[in-house]
Amino acid sequence: MGIWPNLPVAAGLAAALAAGIAGCGSIRAGDGRADSVFDPGQLAKTDIDRVAEAHRAEVFRGLRVLAEKLYRRNPREWRKGGSAGLEAAVDRLFDPRLAWRLPELEGRTGVDAVRLAFGEDYRGDRVAALVGGLGGMAHAAFNEKNEFFVIDDLDPQKLYNAARNMEVAAWKLASSRGPDGLPLLLSNEMAPVHNLSFEREFGRLIANLDTLSRIMEDKTRRTVVKVIQTLATAVFLPVPALK
Repeated sequence: MGIWPNLPVAAGLAAALAAGIAGCGSIRAGDGRADSVFDPGQLAKTDIDRVAEAHRAEVFRGLRVLAEKLYRRNPREWRKGGSAGLEAAVDRLFDPRLAWRLPELEGRTGVDAVRLAFGEDYRGDRVAALVGGLGGMAHAAFNEKNEFFVIDDLDPQKLYNAARNMEVAAWKLASSRGPDGLPLLLSNEMAPVHNLSFEREFGRLIANLDTLSRIMEDKTRRTVVKVIQTLATAVFLPVPALK
């Protein structure tokens, strides 16, 4: 036997070493130093899994921003729920123990909760119904998971439908009026200065869901059925939760 190692064995060792390095991360010690740690879970992730997690994080970050903006413009809504303040109301919405099932919505989740938010006779917290419904819908589109591994496949159709529903919700937010002709929820405004920050936030949510839908369509080889509808007559598309 010569000095050169068996090439297949060497290749295997190199692959294992590379995987091991990929599985290492860094955490901040109390004094700010970065310490390397090994996370075995990273070995079971593909690049697409990490991309999916990044898009999921952006979607829920955007929903939290949306909730904060809506409560800031509509403080009467968080007061309806009896919260101590705006931050407490937002924290409650994103409490993982509730899992987007708000008791006051009486079992309504996802798009059913969103519809409730725009009901003229609804007397509850419209922001909670809207953002809670959108959060539950997005949670269902991500198969009710926070983290993804090699064996996980997201349904590109559900992600696509969730993006279209975000468009419908954005339109309803901008156009829905009560019997008095006033907006059910204040959002964008054109005077005295233009404020289209709500529209931009919805745009980011839609872009994240659409991008991930296309990635998953390519990965799973499932063809997404595109839906063409005008916003004025648009209906919410199904994004079923897991059984």
